[in-house]
Amino acid sequence: MSLPPGFLDELRSRTSLTQVVGRKVIWDSRKSNQAKGDMWAPCPFHHEKTASFHVDDRKGFYYCFGCQAKGDAIGFVKETENVSFIEAVEILAREAGMEIPKQDPRAQQKADRRGQLVEVMEQAVQFFRLQLRTAAGAEARDYLTRRGLTAAALERWEIGLAPPGWQNLWDHLRDKGVEDELIAAAGLAKPSNKGGKPYDTFRNRIMFPIRDARGRAIAFGGRALDPTDNAKYLNSPETELFDKGRSLFNHGPARTAAGKGQPLVVAEGYMDVIALAEAGFEAAVAPLGTAITETQLQLLWRISDEPVIALDGDKAGLGAAMRLIDLALPLLEAGKSLRFALMPEGQDPDDLLRAEGAGAVQAVLDQAQPMVRLLWQRETEGRDFDSPERKAALDKTLRERIKAIRDPSIRSHYGQAIKDLRWELFRPKKQPPQGGGTWRAQPWRGGKAVPLPPSASAKSSLLVAAGEEAETHMREAVILATAIAAPELIGEFEHRIEAMACADRDHALLRDVILRHADAAPGELKAAIAAVAGPEALENLYRLRHVAISPCVRKPGETDLARMTLAEELAKLEARRGLYAEVAEAVEELTGMADEAMTWRLGQAAEARSRSYRIEMEGGSESVLAENGLALDKSDVEYRDKVFDKIDFTRGGRSRG
Repeated sequence: MSLPPGFLDELRSRTSLTQVVGRKVIWDSRKSNQAKGDMWAPCPFHHEKTASFHVDDRKGFYYCFGCQAKGDAIGFVKETENVSFIEAVEILAREAGMEIPKQDPRAQQKADRRGQLVEVMEQAVQFFRLQLRTAAGAEARDYLTRRGLTAAALERWEIGLAPPGWQNLWDHLRDKGVEDELIAAAGLAKPSNKGGKPYDTFRNRIMFPIRDARGRAIAFGGRALDPTDNAKYLNSPETELFDKGRSLFNHGPARTAAGKGQPLVVAEGYMDVIALAEAGFEAAVAPLGTAITETQLQLLWRISDEPVIALDGDKAGLGAAMRLIDLALPLLEAGKSLRFALMPEGQDPDDLLRAEGAGAVQAVLDQAQPMVRLLWQRETEGRDFDSPERKAALDKTLRERIKAIRDPSIRSHYGQAIKDLRWELFRPKKQPPQGGGTWRAQPWRGGKAVPLPPSASAKSSLLVAAGEEAETHMREAVILATAIAAPELIGEFEHRIEAMACADRDHALLRDVILRHADAAPGELKAAIAAVAGPEALENLYRLRHVAISPCVRKPGETDLARMTLAEELAKLEARRGLYAEVAEAVEELTGMADEAMTWRLGQAAEARSRSYRIEMEGGSESVLAENGLALDKSDVEYRDKVFDKIDFTRGGRSRG
């Protein structure tokens, strides 16, 4: 069975030799460099202890310095699986998702035809280059000079000119004996609607040859010299040689440069790639004027594990980046991702190079963002999340985006990264109380909360009742221990746990770690706490008597019990916090003679106090139900009594000290 060379080339480009060989060998981590596709292992073809078997993933070949075995992915499968050439091709084709062409007795004829088309394209390259040197090319040469291209650059990139006129290239190729059908099949001419001679596809344009990874001319890109032309840039039509969704401009040279350690930079157009390469960024490619396709993305990952997408700094450039994110998410693999470098607004890489030089471009590339941050930016930029409904909508959207990731490990890491970004956006910017130096954890900074300095105000002396801090500390400890025992409930109570003031710095740190690892299993959560707060943090928490006797700690896995405990303890904390806030506000306003409204307000508060106390005594329970529906226990009532006892209503509401 004969296979067209084009099919085998495509199969080799889609196949990672490292993955194929990796199923049969154990890589030597000391000698191998996975980022460069330079891998070493003991040879699978002869017995040895040293790593003399070398795989060059970018070139797609292996070689053993011991037994001299060599070949490509097809040859490796053929030798290791003991199968025929066709069977090896079938195995790799199934893995690459390619359908093997049906047997064609004229396959050799097709191969010969492709060779003929390549020859026609090379003749066209030489014709266009010659035209640029003629008097008719003066305008094009002036334009290229203004764009900063030297004579050496014109030679390197084989830039030419398609002169004005309808049949210049057609007549030239016909004079060379090229058949009409081959000229048309190469995409260099189109049939006339008026029945005359075919006319040239490219006219009055600066011409950029497009070569495949093997260096063969397969197409052209043309830049119009006439500013009124309908198409500023025009690519060859798709032909037997050229599939623009499977091709990259500057593919071969960029692959070589990336193999030497240069970062792979993906720009939008020919001039961007040329300008980047001339400035030293030689591993630069472009997707030929279209949105990057899945095949092109796989080609990029064959060249580099983490290409940098350098897009124009405008709305269209940002839109292209967002579309690429949706394409890339389902295809992500461990070690394979994208970074995005957005040029300054209104500039492309070529503009920035000419305006500020290579250093400015390097600075932009150095600040390239990982894909997860651009995904977050797309879903949050320019939007307000001032209501629970809007926050929930954001959570739902992000969950749907992350679900597209097929790799479970990457999906998990994306979820954690999104949680971290969400934390930064929604974390309350708390302020310290006006006295006492109470600890309030600030937004996350490298795993540590940062204390705020105490205020000099003495007003808080009225707000600190006997036993308050100990009571609050106890409830917080139970809540934290319960959350650690049942992390699957953290999401359900996330906002309420986040609102805990945590006067104790250890509690504040535990709260932050718990919220940032809400999706972890109990064992993983404890490991994260130990890594950030130290192993003594959990020991100190569980040493507390009220934590040790908590049913949720003694009976881990009781989800319903843990849910009830969290709901009750959080409700009590919230009720106390609301009580203290109301009393503090009332005391704050008692700085002079109380008016009628203030007297009424205090009277109502005193009546509520009495009613709560009366319900407690009559019910024989340790807790009473306040009008706001939250549980207030006996200590809350006692605290309120003590504060009200300090107020002398006969002296205009002033405190008695």
